[in-house]
This record gives sequence, structure tokens and C-alpha cells, in this order.
Amino acid sequence: MPTPTEPVFRSDVTVHLVKCSASDADVLFAARVSTAGEQSLAELKEDPERSKGLINYLMRERHGSPWEHTSMTFLISAPIFVFREFMRHRAGWSYNEESGRYRELKPVFYLPDFDRKLVQQGRPGRYEFVEGTPEQHYLTRTAMRASYRQAYEAYQALLTDGVAREVARSVLPVGLYSSMYASCNARSLMHFLGLRTQHPAAATPSYPQREIEMVGEKMEAEWARLMPLTYEAFNANGRIAP
Repeated sequence: MPTPTEPVFRSDVTVHLVKCSASDADVLFAARVSTAGEQSLAELKEDPERSKGLINYLMRERHGSPWEHTSMTFLISAPIFVFREFMRHRAGWSYNEESGRYRELKPVFYLPDFDRKLVQQGRPGRYEFVEGTPEQHYLTRTAMRASYRQAYEAYQALLTDGVAREVARSVLPVGLYSSMYASCNARSLMHFLGLRTQHPAAATPSYPQREIEMVGEKMEAEWARLMPLTYEAFNANGRIAP
């Protein structure tokens, strides 16, 4: 038997904006085609700031299709359970994820950080998370470390014995880190953020799992830089996707 690979434990997520075609001007020329026809292309050369009112109007009245003429691709590293929640979002999204069939998966696993609220109180639909005790954090992290090590040792043993990767991966937990490309437009991203982040400007409260919210916060920061007028209008109108 080879010496087992020592697992790596993380509490973070990473998000990188790989490529984009997304600006407030993209929204404006798409919106103005309804009244200006082909002359709407001139909007691409104008300062979007002068049409801030139109962007706010489109957001307020939920005329959302102009935002579909944008594109952003993110490279995300997060635990597998985050991606399973992510893929509930299908309209306006495309995904390609690291494959456990075609490569040996690395032993990188998620441990909740000490500021992660551990205890759920209340009944379904009306619950909240509160701080865990030091003992609960110790128990959680200790149990996860032991479980992850045992699972990855079993995975390596199966591979060493000639079992196919697509079968051997079945012993690995959803706390394993994976990576994926996620592509979306601004409209689909706003819908995602409305559900997967908490924000004081939100007209409708949301209760996302913290780990997917961490991804959402990083994506939001990148998008806000690309489309500041849209971002301002999104927050001003209750963070409801148009």
C-alpha cells in the first residue's frame, strides 16, 4: 500500500472572474432598440451615467431582458455540497465541473471556521442559526477530520486495487472541494443573489446556507465593479431580479 496522502483542510471558498462581457452600456443599447432601432448602437459610445434613470426604471418595472445581453464566467472552488445547491439555478446558467471520472480527486476538505454558526433553532420555515459552543466546534472539526481521512484512505485503496475512478469516488463525502466554471448573465446572477445572500436592502429576506452565501458575496463584488449603475438600481429596488 502507498503512504496515504495527508488531507488539506480549508474553511474558505475562492471565486475568480475569468472573462466577461458585461457593462451598463450593454443594458442601455439593448433596451433602446425598442424605440431607436439600429440607432441604439450609438449607446455603446455614450456615458452610461447619463442614462442612470433608464436603468433604474427598467429595474423597478422589472423589464429584465436587456440584462440578458451580458455574460460573466467565474472559476469557483468550493465544497461539493455548495455546487449541489448552485445547480438548482438553471435558467441563464451554464456549468462545467471537475470530473471524478476522469481525474484522481485531491484530498482537500471543508471544515467550518470558528465564526460559522453551528446550531439550528426553531421549526422548518421559521428557524435561525446561533453560535455553537467551543465544545461543539471541537466535536464538529474532530469528527470531520477523522471521517475525511478514513474516506480518502478508502478511496486511495480502491484506486490502488484497480477499481475505476468513477466507482471509487463513491466513498468520498460532499465536504470534498471541487472546482467549476459557472457562466451567467446579469439577470440570472441577480436572481441568484436575491436567494443566496442576505442583505439589509433586500425587500424579501432570504436564508441561504452560509457556504453558498460566501460564494455569492465574492461574485457580487466582481459584478458590482463591472456594472455599478445596475448594482445601485438592484439594491435600490429591494434586490429583486427584474
